[in-house]
Amino acid sequence: MELFADVTPKTAENFRQFCTGETKNPQGRPQGYKGSKFHRVIKEFMIQGGDFIHGDGTGSATIYGTKSFADENFNLKHDVPGLLSMANSGPNTNGCQFFITTVPTPFLNNKHVVFGKVVDGMDVVRKIENARTTREKPNQDMAIGQCGEM
Repeated sequence: MELFADVTPKTAENFRQFCTGETKNPQGRPQGYKGSKFHRVIKEFMIQGGDFIHGDGTGSATIYGTKSFADENFNLKHDVPGLLSMANSGPNTNGCQFFITTVPTPFLNNKHVVFGKVVDGMDVVRKIENARTTREKPNQDMAIGQCGEM
């Protein structure tokens, strides 16, 4: 992944810290994406993950001590596959959940903040995209085995 910290610094930093596990939960344990699952997969659209709270798309957390934070900007558009974007439940509800586009999704412009892109591993994204699902949920766990910062 490449994060667009120059365009979306707050959003990119939220994601980065959840990748490294440097943010701690109230019990003082690292919290983040390692071991979390892609809980929603829609072929020819996107794969969604990042809910390390509940694992089902209902959890939200930020590194900022709040459940969510405001949309940073909509400068970047959903114009190619492989974009990393914030999942939300409406305006200004960004948390820990993200999605990766598998096709251009211009209908998401000005609704979701694009903050990065896949630079290596799009083949893995395609494998997850093509996994069998029931009502958009993968039939088998698709988990993030390892993550961090390079």
